[in-house]
Amino acid sequence: MSTASQHALSWKHILVAVPVGIVASLVTLAFRHAIALTDTLLFSQGEDITQGMQVWPWYLWPLIVGGGGVIAGFFLRYALRLEQQEPRRSDYLDVINARLDAVPGRTSLFRSLSSLASISSGASVGREGPMVQLAALSGSLMGRWLFKSATLKNSDVVAMAATAGLASVYHAPLAAAIFVAEIGFGISAIQRLIPLVVSAAVAVLTMWALGYRSAIYSLSEIAFNLTPQSLLLTIVLGLLAGFMGWGIIWLLARSKRLFSTISYLPLRLGLGGILVGVLAFGSTGVLGNGYEMIVAILSQDWLLSALVMLLVLKLLATAVSVGSGAVGGLFTPSLLMGALTGAIVAQLATAAGFPAGSTALFAAIGMGAMLAAVSQAPLMAMLMVLEMTLNSSLLFPTMIACVLATMTVYRLHAASTYPLINMYFRRSDAKYNFDNGIVSQFVIPGATLTPQESAGKALALSSLKRERFVYVINDVGRFLGVVSIHDIAQRVLEGQITLNSPVSCVMDEDFPFICAGQTIKEGWDAFARVTLERLPVVNNPQEKKLLGALTKTSLIQQAKDFL
Repeated sequence: MSTASQHALSWKHILVAVPVGIVASLVTLAFRHAIALTDTLLFSQGEDITQGMQVWPWYLWPLIVGGGGVIAGFFLRYALRLEQQEPRRSDYLDVINARLDAVPGRTSLFRSLSSLASISSGASVGREGPMVQLAALSGSLMGRWLFKSATLKNSDVVAMAATAGLASVYHAPLAAAIFVAEIGFGISAIQRLIPLVVSAAVAVLTMWALGYRSAIYSLSEIAFNLTPQSLLLTIVLGLLAGFMGWGIIWLLARSKRLFSTISYLPLRLGLGGILVGVLAFGSTGVLGNGYEMIVAILSQDWLLSALVMLLVLKLLATAVSVGSGAVGGLFTPSLLMGALTGAIVAQLATAAGFPAGSTALFAAIGMGAMLAAVSQAPLMAMLMVLEMTLNSSLLFPTMIACVLATMTVYRLHAASTYPLINMYFRRSDAKYNFDNGIVSQFVIPGATLTPQESAGKALALSSLKRERFVYVINDVGRFLGVVSIHDIAQRVLEGQITLNSPVSCVMDEDFPFICAGQTIKEGWDAFARVTLERLPVVNNPQEKKLLGALTKTSLIQQAKDFL
């Protein structure tokens, strides 16, 4: 993986997401309390609206709901006026999708007040809309005030806050993240997911019909207790799984290089089998994919020494088998090594007097973290652990561990065991560089003249540089305009000028230009408005000091890696 990767999985961005998530959740909680306070004032009790309304006579109910609607209408009308005065997209999903700089503050506040009046008076609308909008607004403000130096767009902070707000409302972090990604960022691959889900569901139903209904590693009877101690252990486990995942990837690559010296496949695979058989002397648990051993680890208490020995032997056996070219997957071996790692962490914590709780649960968390590290597909790893164990209490710790494991491997620049993942990362890197790179990175020298120099010299310079336009600058390098070689030739033929005429008489002073500090995407947009191969680049619109030219070809070369 390229060492230039700095955007999709950046520790700085993850650290930004933490306070954004906290503030967004508090904002949604504040709106929830505002609803409760209003209900208390209206109905003298904090009960649900369906019960609270009954403190008033039935004939007043329409007036109460209608009155709330009138108040809501006034707030909404003012919000719409603000939008007309300053035509900016206010909905957080529009801000995220269009990559805008900010969520409008006053508009969002008055829309939320309108919603508060409607909800509190009993209108049949949901609460999540204004809550998420206010959460997105908090993220927008934090992005502009606190995280200016972070290398991410404000719309990305808005996306984090909106996701946190939606998760706070429904206590469904995965669903919230997928919703914002699907709707806000417009991930087209989600559309292709639907038939995959149907096919997978039918396959599972078929297995159920044939009698295979039990979970692969059922842990539904145990609940994960989310305490500061267990959370700390989860973080440690996630980071450790990340480093181990990096080590596994490195060891697999090293093993493949060593075995590649044996060109005869039967000999290579036979040698690999012999070595695995030798490793089985230490423990027969290294044989096979590891399913039975995972079941044993989740259901039995193991000695710490036995866990460590099996982990080392399984790691070596997997490296030998994969390196020799044995055809098979890495899912279950990774799950086994993750289960061993989680069990070891839990036992070490217990031995140190640190309350770890159930070893089996940490083994399950380790399974997800190791699978995420080796495959670099964290969402898949999270969901797989939940589906295999049928234990919903593992959602939060598995999310934390999988994200940390994936982050660690990514920042160590380890390639995924699936080549397609590496290709996706390269495309993502290229798209990020295109969106966030600046024009100054691609500036090349341009042919220049002063206004007093002759048209004949412009023709000669154009022929030498093979450029249609020659840029005109003054003595201090300020960009004044351009002269077109075609215009010079036409006017000379028509007798309007001679080759000795100054270029100032044919200079185009309104020629478009771009600034060195603009993004590559803005440069692309500038080329979309003209039919030119290159545009002059100046330092800024005020000084207009010519720095060179930007070519359309350079932008196409930059874009081809992700198109």
